[in-house]
Amino acid sequence: MPDRPTPSAVLDGATAAPRPAHDLLPGATTMDAVTLHVADLAGMSAYYRDALGLEELSGDDARTATDRGAPGAAAGDVVVLGRGRTALVVLVPTPGLPAPAPGQAGLFHTALLFPDRSALADVVASAARHPRSVYVGSADHLVSEAFYFTDPEGNGIELYRDRPREDWSYRDGRVVMGAEPLDPRGFLRDHLVERPATSAEVGHVHLKVGDVATAKDFYVDALGFELTAEWNGAIFVAAGGYHHHMAMNSWGSRGAGARAATIGLGQVSVVVPSTSDVDALAERLRRHGVAAQHDGRTLRFEDPWRSLLEVSAADAA
Repeated sequence: MPDRPTPSAVLDGATAAPRPAHDLLPGATTMDAVTLHVADLAGMSAYYRDALGLEELSGDDARTATDRGAPGAAAGDVVVLGRGRTALVVLVPTPGLPAPAPGQAGLFHTALLFPDRSALADVVASAARHPRSVYVGSADHLVSEAFYFTDPEGNGIELYRDRPREDWSYRDGRVVMGAEPLDPRGFLRDHLVERPATSAEVGHVHLKVGDVATAKDFYVDALGFELTAEWNGAIFVAAGGYHHHMAMNSWGSRGAGARAATIGLGQVSVVVPSTSDVDALAERLRRHGVAAQHDGRTLRFEDPWRSLLEVSAADAA
């Protein structure tokens, strides 16, 4: 969530009647590696390694990420990057595809979550120094501190760390978020110790959509996230009481229709604890008229703008 359109506004907590558990994703739901279709595989791989300090994964970790993020692709045709054994980005070469047109739905940013301020400061400093990074801004979201960049092919990146949950504030039972100023120079001065993080994860994924009402119908009612906040043409949704695992806005994409085939977002991946959770979601999608491919371990389906999602079971990895 970047600092727009009114950075000092506190996000409105969303109040709603409690929903039955069978209509919700499990509390232990997490986000998995984001798949990007790229024009320049070598250049984008180098950027994510050099600017963000990610490592190219191999062996079983790369195969698992490829199976989830680019099923059907040969392991040698894609590059999987992450921290430790955790895949964060799957890069799939698609050199014949154009860049997304202005106003198209798709990826707003991939948000990488770091464990503490020193780890965040290290990756922010590295990204800021890289000649192919575009720095977009920073914000204190009350639940987190975040910095925003754009990669060489125009994909948004958020680098952030969470405040402890016991420090979050709540209003009407919902977590309170905001977009207060965060001085990047002061943050680096106070926290940079040149100690690279050994871990990171995909904390959330923020999408551009044609309208947020349709996004709410799909991501909350059908997919099963809980609505956590609504703010200036954006919604924030989560499982298990997190501030948000996904967000959708129409700031630059209002009225957008189905996505064309372009570089950029290839797939959003979500992990639930068990195959029974996948089965429950399959039934919920069926009730809502959402077509899905279900192989018993994973579900693959598209949102109303043809952004591809996969939900897989952790116990079947």
